[in-house]
Amino acid sequence: MHLGDIRGALGTIRVGDVGARRGLSAKLKTLLAIIGPGLIVMVGDNDAGAFATYGQAGQNYGTHLLWTLLLLVPVLYVNQEMVLRLGAVTGVGHARLIMARFGKFWGAFSVIDLFILNALTLVTEFIGITLASGYLGLPKPVAVVLAAAVIVGSAFTGSFRRFERIAMALCAGSLLLVPIYFLAHPGVGQMARGFVLPTMPGGSGGMATLMLLVIGIVGTTVAPWQLFFQQSYVIDKRITPRFMRYEKADLWLGIAVVVVGASAMMGAAAAAFAHSSAFGGFTDAAGVAGGLEAYAGRTAGVLFAIALLDASIIGAFAVSLSTAYAIGDVLGLKHSLHRGVRGAKGFYAVYGGLVAVAAAIVLLPGSPLGLLTEGVQALAGVLLPSASLYLFMLCNDRQVLGPWVNGRRTNLFTAAVVGVLVTLSIILTAAVLFPNISAGAIYQIMAVCGGVGVLAAGYVLARGRRAVTAPIDRVGRDMWRMPPLAELTRPTMAAGRKIGMGALRLYLLAATVLVIVKLVEDALAR
Repeated sequence: MHLGDIRGALGTIRVGDVGARRGLSAKLKTLLAIIGPGLIVMVGDNDAGAFATYGQAGQNYGTHLLWTLLLLVPVLYVNQEMVLRLGAVTGVGHARLIMARFGKFWGAFSVIDLFILNALTLVTEFIGITLASGYLGLPKPVAVVLAAAVIVGSAFTGSFRRFERIAMALCAGSLLLVPIYFLAHPGVGQMARGFVLPTMPGGSGGMATLMLLVIGIVGTTVAPWQLFFQQSYVIDKRITPRFMRYEKADLWLGIAVVVVGASAMMGAAAAAFAHSSAFGGFTDAAGVAGGLEAYAGRTAGVLFAIALLDASIIGAFAVSLSTAYAIGDVLGLKHSLHRGVRGAKGFYAVYGGLVAVAAAIVLLPGSPLGLLTEGVQALAGVLLPSASLYLFMLCNDRQVLGPWVNGRRTNLFTAAVVGVLVTLSIILTAAVLFPNISAGAIYQIMAVCGGVGVLAAGYVLARGRRAVTAPIDRVGRDMWRMPPLAELTRPTMAAGRKIGMGALRLYLLAATVLVIVKLVEDALAR
C-alpha cells in the first residue's frame, strides 16, 4: 500500500506522472498535493503539553523565554528534513531502519523510549481535552468519550485522504491563536526584546524550576515522536525523492505555524498576567484561559479553550499514529492508512488501544494529571539526544541514503545540536542536585560543555582530514532509492562508538530518574 498515486488532502499526483513542473500553476498544484506531513507533524507538536508549557512560560516569566523559540527553528528544520529524506529515499519506517542497521539491542532502546513517552504524551492530550471542555462548561466524561471517538473514527475510515483532510482542518483551527494574540495585545517592543535578548529570569521556583521549563520547551517543540511520525507518514503518503523540494516547503510552512502559535501563546499569557496577582503562579492551561478572559474578555478565553481542544485532538492523532507505525515496523505488521481495519488489524488495534487506555486514565479519579503534563515535556527533552544521535548516524549511512547522505555542514550542525541537548540534560541534573544553583554556575556548565564540544569537533575535523573518503556523487539522486534492506551490509560499529553510545544511554537514564524525582518533589510541595 506504500506504492501508487499520491492522494493528498488538497490534490492528487498519479504514479505515472513524471513530467517536469513548468509554470506557477503546475508547481502550486503539486505543492497542494504534497502538503501534509510537515504541516501536521509541526502543528501536532503545538499540542496540549505545548499549551501548558508556553502558558507557564508566559505566566511565570513574561516574554523572557521567547528567545528559545528562535533558537529551535534551525533544530526543527534540520531534524525533520533528515527524517523526510530517510522516508522518501528508503521507503522504510524509522523504527525498522534503526533495528536493521544497528541491531535489535539498540533498536529496542529507541522503540521502548518512544512507546513509554508516547503513551504518557497521549494522556496529556486527553488532559488538555478535559481542561478545555471544563472551561467551556461541557461534561468531562462526555467530552473525553466524544474526542476519543473522533480520534479513532478519523483513522479507521481506511482512506488516507479522508484522514489527512480531517487533520488539515484541525491544522487550520490552530490559527485561532492569532486573534487571541491581538485581543491580548502584548507590547511589540517587549516581544522583540524577548526574541533577541536571551535572559535567564529569576523566580520563586529557583533555577532548577526554570531549567526544567526550558528543557520542557525543547521537549515540546522538538519531540522524539516527530521523527518516527514524519518518516512513516511520508512513506504512507507515497512521497518519493522527486518531490523533496515541495516537502521541504511543506516543512517550512509547518515550522512557521508552530513558531507563530507558540509566540502568540507566550505573548498573550505574558500580557494577561503581567500585572496580576497570579503572575508566577501557573496552574494549568485552563487557568491561562481564565486569565485571558479576565484581561481581554470572554471571547479571548473561549478562543483559547477551543484552540486547546483542537490542539489536543490533532496531537492525539499524531502521537497515536506515530506509535502504531513504529510498532508495525518492529513487529512486521501491515501498517497503512490506505488499508481498512480488516487489512491491518494489528495496526489499528495499537492505535485504538492507546487512545482507549489514555482516555480511561484521564477519567480515573485521583490520577496525577498535573504531574504527567509537566513531566512528559521534560522527559521528551531529556531523551531527544538519543533519538537525534540515531538519526545522525542513519543520515551518514551511504548504503541507506546514497547520494542523499548528509553533507559536511549538516553534519557539523547536527553534531552541535546533539551537544546542546546533552548540555541541557547536564544542566538539569545539576539543577536537581543543587536546587539553589545560581545563574553563574549554569553559565559555567555551558562554558565547560562548549569547550568540550570544541575539542571534540577539532578532533573529528583533524581525523576527517587524515581519512580518505570518496566524494558524494549527487548526480541522478531524484530517482535514487535505497536497495532492499536484505541486500545491505550491516555497518560495523567501532568500539569507541559503542562505548560512547552506552555512556550516553546510562547518563540519560540517570537524568530521566532525576527529572522524575524533581517532578514528584514539586507535586508534593503544592
